[in-house]
Amino acid sequence: MMNLMMRLWKDEEGQGMVEYGLIIALISIALIIILGLMSGSLSDIFQDVIDALDGAGA
Repeated sequence: MMNLMMRLWKDEEGQGMVEYGLIIALISIALIIILGLMSGSLSDIFQDVIDALDGAGA
């Protein structure tokens, strides 16, 4: 039993995947926060584009 525990403790095979998962999670959280802060600005930009496209079609 102790041998199994030591082997599992030293096993680092899945460590890289966990690190990539944490990095992706942190980037996702940062993007959500940034997009939340910019939501008003993005809304204004898209409305300007819609107005410009409506004016070009007339």
